[in-house]
Amino acid sequence: MKVMIAAVATTVLASLMIAPALAEADFSEGSKAKLWNVFGVEKARFEAKVTDTVCALTGDCPVDCGAGLRQMALIRVADDALLVVSKNTQAAFTGASVDLAPYCGQSVTVDGLLVGDPEITPGLGAKVYQVQSVTVAGAKPAKANRWTRDWARKNPDAKGKGPWFRRDPRIIGRIEAQGYFGLGPEVDAAYIEDNF
Repeated sequence: MKVMIAAVATTVLASLMIAPALAEADFSEGSKAKLWNVFGVEKARFEAKVTDTVCALTGDCPVDCGAGLRQMALIRVADDALLVVSKNTQAAFTGASVDLAPYCGQSVTVDGLLVGDPEITPGLGAKVYQVQSVTVAGAKPAKANRWTRDWARKNPDAKGKGPWFRRDPRIIGRIEAQGYFGLGPEVDAAYIEDNF
């Protein structure tokens, strides 16, 4: 729970930090990103340095950006803005750590979407980034879609039908220990008895 709260707080803090810079510039030129049908979405292609959010905010910077276990971020070259990367191009909101961690500390060109609408999130005004491709100088763009394959490789015994999170051993173990609400299996049992 503490890790989740820290991740949310870090994301919100980082988003607040970039709000003014995002309002001033248009980064859509040259973007080949596929649009979503959501409010406040715009294409954005730009050069950036890959880092992790904890490093950018606190200076705690492991060489490998936390080996894919930290929320990834981009520091945009054009305006030094810190952009939190909320997801890759896959439909599931699985994040983009697997796609960006191999580029830790490198300068890359990213293409994707800035998502957010100040009218829907008044007072926040910031956008998060959805990366669709990553390009290192002199190379072809790499699609940001590695999460599901990476998860399957790390969990060969979790094969089956349905979404990955229904089969993930970490999630199954946490539910068995803490229940679906995180309050213990006894609370789940009482809720089910009262409501179903």
